[in-house]
Amino acid sequence: MEVINIKKILIIEDDLSLSSGIAIALKDNELSFVQAQDLNSARIQIKNTNFDLIILDINLPDGNGLDFLKELRRNSTIPVIILTAKDMETDVVTGLELGADDYITKPFSLMILRARVQTQLRKVDSITVDQIQLDNFKFDFVKMEFLKKNASIELSKTEQKLLRILLENRGHTLTRACLVDAIWTNSAEYVDENALSVTVKRLRDKLEDIPSSPQYIKTVYGIGYTWVVT
Repeated sequence: MEVINIKKILIIEDDLSLSSGIAIALKDNELSFVQAQDLNSARIQIKNTNFDLIILDINLPDGNGLDFLKELRRNSTIPVIILTAKDMETDVVTGLELGADDYITKPFSLMILRARVQTQLRKVDSITVDQIQLDNFKFDFVKMEFLKKNASIELSKTEQKLLRILLENRGHTLTRACLVDAIWTNSAEYVDENALSVTVKRLRDKLEDIPSSPQYIKTVYGIGYTWVVT
């Protein structure tokens, strides 16, 4: 079963007409947009929403977009496309050095912007996890080594499959049906409807500090589960 997620894009641009024009030009059934006209608003939005892409202007009323990018990159890998004036080559170089994934120079073609955005979103879709380090965790799916605070964790093959798909789609809610299909699709055995709940509980018991109040593997009631981006 294919996982279909609505991609969320944050546009940080103080020119409201330009910001709205970008949202209109990129309008798609699988995309949603949030507009922020300053950095303070952007920080609030990022705190409350898991975005798949940020379009970031450099010159903003309450600060410099490059400083914001540097701040963002301390704990986030969200793809960022920076917007910059055509003659500000130094901004482009600095932006890329600070971790921007792409840039668009003003004035720009909305068709080119759409192509650049789709390229970044395809990269997000193609993310697979072999080795990853998150907070106090180190997971190596190739060597099948899993650590929490440098202490080894033993995971069953089913728990490994569940962990991997949650990490590959972290920040997104996966339906129960999708998870069952992804984890047990090649199994010839009948899968009890409670099998997923049991596997989630076992994984939480091994990973979460307080399994009854999980920080990472959250239940989205009536839908499924998500690995929360902290």
